[in-house]
Amino acid sequence: MDKVKVLIVDDSALVRQTLVSILETDPMIEIIGVAADPFIAVERIKECKPDVITLDIEMPRMDGLTFLKKLMSQHPIPVVVISTLTEKGTDSALLALEYGAVEVIAKPKVNTKALLEQSKIELCGKVKAAAQAHLRKKLNLTSERSSNGVEPKLSADAILSKAKYASMVQTTESVIAIGASTGGTEALRVVLEEFPADSPGIVVVQHMPEMFTKQFAKRLNDLCKVTVKEAENGDKVIRGQVLIAPGGKHMLVKRSGAMYHVEIIDGPLVNRHRPSVDVLFRSVARFAGKNAVGAILTGMGDDGAVGMLEMKDAGAYTVAQDEKTCVVFGMPKEAIKLGGVEKIVPLSEVTKTLLSKVKVL
Repeated sequence: MDKVKVLIVDDSALVRQTLVSILETDPMIEIIGVAADPFIAVERIKECKPDVITLDIEMPRMDGLTFLKKLMSQHPIPVVVISTLTEKGTDSALLALEYGAVEVIAKPKVNTKALLEQSKIELCGKVKAAAQAHLRKKLNLTSERSSNGVEPKLSADAILSKAKYASMVQTTESVIAIGASTGGTEALRVVLEEFPADSPGIVVVQHMPEMFTKQFAKRLNDLCKVTVKEAENGDKVIRGQVLIAPGGKHMLVKRSGAMYHVEIIDGPLVNRHRPSVDVLFRSVARFAGKNAVGAILTGMGDDGAVGMLEMKDAGAYTVAQDEKTCVVFGMPKEAIKLGGVEKIVPLSEVTKTLLSKVKVL
């Protein structure tokens, strides 16, 4: 297997040096160049033809977002944005995902070198994942870790035990559960914009760092007919509302009488993610069963595959995004391989398919 050729674009010499030293520790990554701004980056791209670009947002001469927008409209190359976690930076990072960035990694404002080095596994994993992304020109623009990680790869058993029964008694309310990772921010926009205002309650896990999910939910809320918010502990799963799992926390669906609500908890990484799609899907299988429908969208790795099979076994209807429309056909592929998917559809048909299977009582 060929090494992933990486170009680093950042105006800070310290950050460039740190990223080179971190990424070069992975035998499957080769640094082919560095650039202090987008104009230099253009020349490096012509010379080196990188597989992946790491990109800062705030740079001299041309900001990273403008460069990203031009790049994706002309010569798409997978980009991993490394952004400072500020309120402004969070907005910029979400715009970067909309403009076509494959991943966003938080860059701390203080102790940058030390904290980036602590994130070595995440950095290397996301760069390698980005290299597998299938990109298309964006003419009309509207945390995978290495298996060599220091922590074991835990399953949803670490959070919630598997149900001992097949499904729950039917209620008057349905639950729609959706999981996504790499490429999922844009995929979720497409899917959620299609839901009518009176849709059944929707719960979503999108792999995303802390502080990003609140702004992500606000952005979706401005675009969708349904209300979209970052989930808070105890929020009810109600018609016309989408709950996005907060970054750095697990989200579970629980049942009280005929109503559903979410529980937001800490806990270990599951499938090296927090929030984890498997945790959400297992809770939906256990507490909603045949009252639920679910979809697994584009993403690197296998988070959600086991949980989707458990949902199907509990009586829920399950859907996966097809390979052609995925940025990374990882999570859907693994769910399909396990036998947890009843129907495979292109992104444009996910919402229609889910709604067609929701029980109307």
